[in-house]
Amino acid sequence: MKRLAPLVLVALLITLMVTPLRAATPAAPAAQDKSPGVALATTVTAVTGMAISPLLGTGAFGAYQYAMAKKNGTPTAQLPWYAQWTFFVPALVIVGACAAKDSLGAVLPPGWKKPLDVLETIENKATGLVAAGAIVPFTMAGLSKLIVASAPAATEPGLMSSGLAMIHVGAIDFTWLLNILTVPFGIAVFAVVWMASHAINVLILLSPWGAIDAALKGARTALLGLLTLTATLNPWVSAALSIILIIVAYFVAGWAFRLTIYGSIFCWDFFTLRRARYRVQPDENKMFAGGNLPEVSARTYGKLRQTDSAVVFAYRPWLVLPERSVTLTEKNLSVGKGLFFSTVITGKDETYFLLPPRYRGHEEELVKAYGWGGVQPAGLRKAWSLLRELFGGTVARTQVT
Repeated sequence: MKRLAPLVLVALLITLMVTPLRAATPAAPAAQDKSPGVALATTVTAVTGMAISPLLGTGAFGAYQYAMAKKNGTPTAQLPWYAQWTFFVPALVIVGACAAKDSLGAVLPPGWKKPLDVLETIENKATGLVAAGAIVPFTMAGLSKLIVASAPAATEPGLMSSGLAMIHVGAIDFTWLLNILTVPFGIAVFAVVWMASHAINVLILLSPWGAIDAALKGARTALLGLLTLTATLNPWVSAALSIILIIVAYFVAGWAFRLTIYGSIFCWDFFTLRRARYRVQPDENKMFAGGNLPEVSARTYGKLRQTDSAVVFAYRPWLVLPERSVTLTEKNLSVGKGLFFSTVITGKDETYFLLPPRYRGHEEELVKAYGWGGVQPAGLRKAWSLLRELFGGTVARTQVT
């Protein structure tokens, strides 16, 4: 049952999205409530949901608009591109394929599933950019039009006048002015929530076990399902939940940003075979801080510089702020050689640096450049070595003098 959890959650989420389409009737007061407040609450929920899972959220949102257009007799050709079946059907199929991959990954060796995890991470980045650049502005623009259209018209009772007051000021379209406020706000909300959600994809890249991957993906899908369920019951409840998620995402933005940069460089190195072109430099090499490097947050991207007097790790917070540096005092360092990426560890197995995939095959050169102790199996390679030793095999350990 645990292996089927992601598929069950996706099926439940799609059911929750289809149920209001079946149950809604033209006479329902909630369905006819077009007030700006309800529209704002619904839009905040939609943007938050798409940020949590861009492909699933966008595909489901498009399918919802397509179904409503069919029910109301509106020509589907007038719908935006993401509400056309040529987009949302393949999108939902890909979501189902990813859920199946996570279900099977719980019982398969990580090496079989990791390339697919990299592909899904790239897909999440691509759909996130598409949603942020096209769908979110379109959604916020629709909200602006609704707010402007709901303003009292000059022809309503009590607003009639004569002379200059008869000029149809109400006919002026102020949507563009409102868009200046709503569209950047929507994109900012989307970016903050998307970074926090995208961190799950990067954690899956770092995770060695498929069961952990399925649990992480299942938790994210369940959260999106909860948003959808509350939106069908009460848009204000779903908006409140969305605001809570936005606040949480804001406070973990730094952590999520570092994970996003790490995942981006990991995917780039992995698929471009960067290791075939990379050469270790004698005095400066780019890498990520590990969880045990003093005074530096984990996965901070920087340069390990070697000077005549010391080895210094230099980095820029958020990649653009003034440069900071930390001098390495630990002398007993070595490289732990993993299956997909390697690390720089201390004698106590504390991780000081995470090496991008470009360093695969160059561990010995890195050790010689900085005068470290040697290269040893780590992660999955170390687990495999211990397994071979347990069953009488020899343990292959590469030592560099």
